[in-house]
Amino acid sequence: MQRALLSVSDKTGLIEFARALTARGIELLSTGGTAKALREAGMEVRDVADLTGFPEMMDGRVKTLHPAVHGGLLALRDNKEHTTAMETHGIEAIDLLVVNLYPFEAALARGAAYDEMIENIDIGGPAMIRAAAKNHAFVATIVDVQDYDAVLKEMDENDGRTSFAFRQRQAQIAYARTGAYDAAVSTWMAAAIGEEAPRRRAFAGEIAQTLRYGENPHQQAAFYLDGTNRAGVATAQQLQGKELSYNNINDTDAAFELVAEFGTDVPAVAIIKHANPCGVATGATLIEAYNRAFDCDRTSAFGGIIALNQTLDAKTAEAITEIFSEVIIAPAVDEAAKAVIAKKKNVRLLTTGGLPDITAPITTFRQVAGGFLVQGKDNGAITMDDLKVVTERQPTEQELKDLLFAWKVAKHVKSNAIIYVKDGATVGVGAGQMSRVDSTRIAAQKARDMAEACGFDAPLTQGSVVASDAFFPFADGLITAAEAGATAIIQPGGSMRDQDVIDAANERGLAMVFTGMRHFRH
Repeated sequence: MQRALLSVSDKTGLIEFARALTARGIELLSTGGTAKALREAGMEVRDVADLTGFPEMMDGRVKTLHPAVHGGLLALRDNKEHTTAMETHGIEAIDLLVVNLYPFEAALARGAAYDEMIENIDIGGPAMIRAAAKNHAFVATIVDVQDYDAVLKEMDENDGRTSFAFRQRQAQIAYARTGAYDAAVSTWMAAAIGEEAPRRRAFAGEIAQTLRYGENPHQQAAFYLDGTNRAGVATAQQLQGKELSYNNINDTDAAFELVAEFGTDVPAVAIIKHANPCGVATGATLIEAYNRAFDCDRTSAFGGIIALNQTLDAKTAEAITEIFSEVIIAPAVDEAAKAVIAKKKNVRLLTTGGLPDITAPITTFRQVAGGFLVQGKDNGAITMDDLKVVTERQPTEQELKDLLFAWKVAKHVKSNAIIYVKDGATVGVGAGQMSRVDSTRIAAQKARDMAEACGFDAPLTQGSVVASDAFFPFADGLITAAEAGATAIIQPGGSMRDQDVIDAANERGLAMVFTGMRHFRH
């Protein structure tokens, strides 16, 4: 290795790395700000403009798009025709390319205006990266700061050279980087011009963690970041506990997204098991919210995920650690609570610094055979003004509050979903059943089981309200809820048999409201 071209936007570690290359006898070529930084550090560097015979022009838009650069990157060193062309045209071989791209993703994250976004689209960088990566038989390509030490180590172990296997690996990393970059640009531009279903769609991510396995031990898995820095499990700081598993990450995300529905004004707790809530509640304090959520289904809560919307305190931590939990996630944890949780070494404790914005437009995708489905995240929400009372009896003020609470939870329960709520706490959850009436029965039975186990005078479904994520196709589900003690219902409406369901509610003195919106979650 004799010559390296360095052109980086992120100058982290640049000076130390460049000095290490110089110490190994490598000539440095560079451009613009990178060359300036190297010279200011006292290093000798050749401008690419000297190599090409053309100055940088058009505000730096044109500087490396030249045969002297791309010929030096693409020439096959064992091909006589190529080497002859190099000699004829004075093209010097470039053995190492070090490029990181204009910070397009960073500009996107801070909400930069259209013109600034356009100026952050790198042209020369991706072109050089692709050229060097294609010619990995002879050229090493570095696109990430974290690989600086790796290339130096590789050279030290190979008498100043890099191995073919190393260059292959770096080429794959390089193409993934340009692919991710182009995906970010095309996705941003589709949004900027209002193209909801572009002809081609690309998704990209950066590895955060290689997981031990997926949902089951025989499945391989990894965790990737999408670069949005949205508060949640992807950006959380893990304070203690074992490495997160695939199922931990999936369930923790479900728990934190649910608890974010309640903002930070009122303490709220969500307990998740297998991506479904087994208890959700608000309270005057976090410990009250936790205890009320726990009382919904104490059995399922064992080994669950606990999400809180406020700073975890010691008193709540003591209550949580009375049983085993896989993960606890909160915006923050006070020092006393950390000491409490520290006694349970296997519990994973995460802090996020805040709650996710549940109104942010987010694109989700799911793979199917031969393709994938794309949709916007379910950000649907309703207020009191959106409710349409369809029964003779009007809901009471407390029923209305509980109906809206239940509706928030319904969004996060697998369909078919039925949720019983009383005084700002779930008291029965029926999830993922093929029949809506079965979900209604299961939720009521769970409440009866908890009443017996906890010594309650009656199931907490007595005097509760019920949310259904989609309409009741028949009156049987509503009747089952009424028999469990429910007094008010919230559902989308829209069934051919709506009137039958309304009649059944009127016969039993129930109040019922329609939302005109459903919350299927498959």
